[in-house]
Amino acid sequence: MPLIHSTDPDFRVCQISFGTLLAIQLEAERRGWATRWSSVDALRSQVRDSAAVLQSLMREERGGAVWAYRCLVLFSAADGKEAGGIATIDLDPATFESLERLDRDPDARKAFARMFSLASGGISMVSKK
Repeated sequence: MPLIHSTDPDFRVCQISFGTLLAIQLEAERRGWATRWSSVDALRSQVRDSAAVLQSLMREERGGAVWAYRCLVLFSAADGKEAGGIATIDLDPATFESLERLDRDPDARKAFARMFSLASGGISMVSKK
């Protein structure tokens, strides 16, 4: 799966509703994709019912066409013990194309890419010295 860079045409950052995330999960289950939560119940147990932010990360190509997009999803944790979480989930290309973009400005694209890079590497609250 080739990585998607912030300069690629299919780099995309979108805010999605909890309902949209559930629909993406159900589609991934239907297609038998491994990059998803194990079930809708598992998703509900980890993700708070609120908006999430999604960023394209990789594309899977088959026969010269995109088969799926692997995306990072940044979400609020359901249990309240942690501020949030980040996970990967696969999306159907038609669903991916239908999502409203937040990243149209080149500077915003760079900022979003950096934010997701930091989030996927792990973020901790630190005390200032």
